[in-house]
Amino acid sequence: MLRIGLAVGAESATLGGGAALIVTDATGAQVAEVGPAETWQVGALRQTLHLVASSGSSVGASGALAVAAQESGQPVRVNGREYRGDVELVPDRTGVTVVNRVGLESYVLGVVSAEMGRRSPEDLEALRAQSVVSRTYALRNRGRWRAQGFDLYATVADQVYGGVGAETVEAREAVSGTRGMILTYGGQPIDAFFYSTCGGTTADGTEVFRAADRPYLRSLADVGPDGSAYCSISPRFRWREEWSGDGLQATLRRTLPPSAGVQTSEIGEVRDVWIARRTASGRVGELVVALGGTDARVSGPAVRQVLRPASGEPLRSSAFTLTTTGAGRRVTRLVADGGGAGHGVGFCQWGAVGRSRAGQDYRQIVAAYYPGAQLERLY
Repeated sequence: MLRIGLAVGAESATLGGGAALIVTDATGAQVAEVGPAETWQVGALRQTLHLVASSGSSVGASGALAVAAQESGQPVRVNGREYRGDVELVPDRTGVTVVNRVGLESYVLGVVSAEMGRRSPEDLEALRAQSVVSRTYALRNRGRWRAQGFDLYATVADQVYGGVGAETVEAREAVSGTRGMILTYGGQPIDAFFYSTCGGTTADGTEVFRAADRPYLRSLADVGPDGSAYCSISPRFRWREEWSGDGLQATLRRTLPPSAGVQTSEIGEVRDVWIARRTASGRVGELVVALGGTDARVSGPAVRQVLRPASGEPLRSSAFTLTTTGAGRRVTRLVADGGGAGHGVGFCQWGAVGRSRAGQDYRQIVAAYYPGAQLERLY
């Protein structure tokens, strides 16, 4: 069983189900029943949970509460989404934390479906590979957020987990076909990092994660016999972002960290932006921003956090080139031409799709992205 954080420190959450739900306290005593057609509001104040029914009646509890469907096998609905297993409501310092307690295989199904979406039959081996990767990730990181009362977040902080509503027929076949299969190295589950699109070359583990010096996390050219990248089918394979001079200045005022060596109040006109160092895989290892008499230096993963596009999201990847207009005087335009999406370490999801379409099976796919790791069946 895994404990998945669906909402953490939330002001409120909604609770419902296709069937009746039974709410019990720590002793197992029933404190409430949520009818099939009802939606209840859950909140917390001063470490006390408050459940308010759609009829207006309410229930209070000083500790955690468990919520399960009265009919075995039926899902529990939280904030409009249905989840297998049961749910735990925990009052915390800022509100309520909602945790889904679910079996590993059901969790992996919810992850693979959400991470990979609807796929065609020719992509089945990519889905099987993602199943192995996601199962491995879950076991390797179980207990990562123990202090917060759960194992894994249901977001990109760990793996995107969509519950029942995200499940696809294709993912169900892939998960059942690899049941119990994980990747190991030295007898332990590997650090199964993955991301959307490598852009043609994966990254060494230490380019992104300081502690990820692993033999199976090495930069490799992710290309086929004809020299084309397996992930060239990705909509994020190549991209461009642009900033005006004023837009760049406004962005940097929001995003430059204190470690860059400048105060926000010092950020005036941008005189230049250039790449000072690249990593072994060709990604940007250090970025320099010239601000009058001060140079702000940003390195590692922070590069993507600083050069944020208008959407406010991190830059798609750190594999890019820069074209600067007005360098040395006042930057009036900055253009980043890049490739890929995500950190680039380990498993490339779109590359896996390309490999599947090229006729590779899931064993070949995971072996390509984690060279030296062993594929093992736990159960």
